[in-house]
Amino acid sequence: MSAAPTAAPPVTDRLPMTLPRLAEKKRLGEPIVMITAYDHPSARVADEAGVDLVLVGDSAANVVLGYDSTVPISVDELLMLSAAVRRGLRRPFLVGDLPFGSYEASDEQAVRTAQRFVKEAGCDAVKLEGGGSSVDRARAIVAAGIPVMGHVGLTPQTATALGGYRAQGRTADRALQVARDAVALQQAGCFAIVFEAIPSAVAEALMERMEIPVIGIGAGPATDGQVLVFHDLLGIREGHGARFVKRYADLMDEMIAATSRYADDVRTHAFPEAEHTYSIDPGELVEFRAAL
Repeated sequence: MSAAPTAAPPVTDRLPMTLPRLAEKKRLGEPIVMITAYDHPSARVADEAGVDLVLVGDSAANVVLGYDSTVPISVDELLMLSAAVRRGLRRPFLVGDLPFGSYEASDEQAVRTAQRFVKEAGCDAVKLEGGGSSVDRARAIVAAGIPVMGHVGLTPQTATALGGYRAQGRTADRALQVARDAVALQQAGCFAIVFEAIPSAVAEALMERMEIPVIGIGAGPATDGQVLVFHDLLGIREGHGARFVKRYADLMDEMIAATSRYADDVRTHAFPEAEHTYSIDPGELVEFRAAL
């Protein structure tokens, strides 16, 4: 019989995470922990768990808003979610995802959208996907004084053009393209980059060229940190998720079971009981009934 899981040690470092501290963690080889969050409760969980970075990802489109992909989610929807997360965070560094169609057209559009995430939602930084023209957009946002996180490999907003939701960089040519995008984003001034769904050997080779923190998701253990979607790691969604997902709980099953017990109690009049109700002074009740 396996031993019961032990509780995680309390988080003693409660200082706010900053860009210099992230850079220092990379220099010292201290793993960086990143997680997504989409509302105040999940933000509080992330904060209390002591993660370093919180991303309000456009994955909210799938796991929170019920869209079939990340493409439909709007700036206003992500701003609302980001603001809720901001109110729940004290220590972690908050990154807001720029949704599809909100930054690609021009540098001016990219800067304007990024400014909204900082001003209206309180984000510390923004994230955008891909290389190519996204490198120019990243450079423009950085020049406007807003930190930018890049994202290479599998980029969900343009997954169709990449052949679907599948690993990238599995040929020499494709791996070189991932490398070019990563280096270009680094040179554009990004403070960190996400490597998603690329072979671990490719990620390991690229780390020799990366001077900024690299956060992996399906990119193996060589990166400076890891990120998972909140609902994936806690099992609050249907299906098993991508190959790189590790589930640390199966809360969906527990939530369904608890809600079913509640429904049964209501239908059998087992809830509410006396302990769940409020009382009134008998004399007041007599007076109320007479007046009624």
